[in-house]
Amino acid sequence: MKAVVMNGIGDSDVMEFVERPEPVAMPGHALVEVSVAGVNFMDIGVRQGMAWTESPNPKVLGVEGAGRVLSLGDGVTDFAVGDRVAWVYAPGSYAERLPIPATSLVKIPDFINDRTAASVMMQGLTASHFATDFYPTQPGDIALVHAASGGVGLLLTQIIKLRGGRVIGRVSSKDKVSVAKDAGAEHVIVDTEGEFADEVIRLTDGRGVDVVYDGSGPKTFMASIKALRRSGTFCWYGPVLGGPGPLDIMSLPKSIKIGYAVFSDHIHSPELLRERAGRLFGWIADGSLKVTTGGSYPLKDAAKAHDDMASRKTIGKLLLVP
Repeated sequence: MKAVVMNGIGDSDVMEFVERPEPVAMPGHALVEVSVAGVNFMDIGVRQGMAWTESPNPKVLGVEGAGRVLSLGDGVTDFAVGDRVAWVYAPGSYAERLPIPATSLVKIPDFINDRTAASVMMQGLTASHFATDFYPTQPGDIALVHAASGGVGLLLTQIIKLRGGRVIGRVSSKDKVSVAKDAGAEHVIVDTEGEFADEVIRLTDGRGVDVVYDGSGPKTFMASIKALRRSGTFCWYGPVLGGPGPLDIMSLPKSIKIGYAVFSDHIHSPELLRERAGRLFGWIADGSLKVTTGGSYPLKDAAKAHDDMASRKTIGKLLLVP
């Protein structure tokens, strides 16, 4: 079986396309033939030593994908051989085959293809958590969405719009503006230096936004605070670019609320996983949610996918195809 491993901590050159032993379905697991694996910033963080440090190298990267059940381990009753399934957190997904805990799987309905399912598991469930749980968007709310042309940003913008909110997007280049607007952003700011707050204040007639979703790293942290209204909410996410450093809570202005949003707190049981995934699939089916694929790579080219994602030049979801 072919898979992509990391041989150490570092740049994408530590990744290697190798032969691995054939896996088997352990008790409570399903052995899945991977048809598509999703690429996430989390994978880059693992490669850079920010997570999974307790697991020795070489180890297979990836946590998300879609495929078909090949066999079942003891005790698995919710799935059958041949079922099409998707998953949101199964370490080792950059592989041709993978044993996955049945509790991490959802069935893919016939009206959703594998690539679409793999594209919304991590980023779609994350965006759903942000806009429906961490800060439940209300009609008329105005949100600032960073990286608005990225995988999370495009889905988040659409979900905010579904709930009656309005979106100001921030992107890194002019060629991404139309993509963010097509997703529903009313205004799009092009910025790479963290100098967007004054424009946000102007666009909101001096009030500031109700909520800001910022996964862009320390450079944008203070400007995001400045862009908020009084008692606004700051949703911080994404560990790869680092945090803002120590905070003096008594120095926070305007009675704002700051939190670090993790979708596993939103989806903490198999039942919730399947319910929330089903809601995403429903939005896709009725045309409310459109999925943008920014690139599809052979599994052996996973390192190039990492480099392209890290460059911030990509749009939408990146996928690997074994």
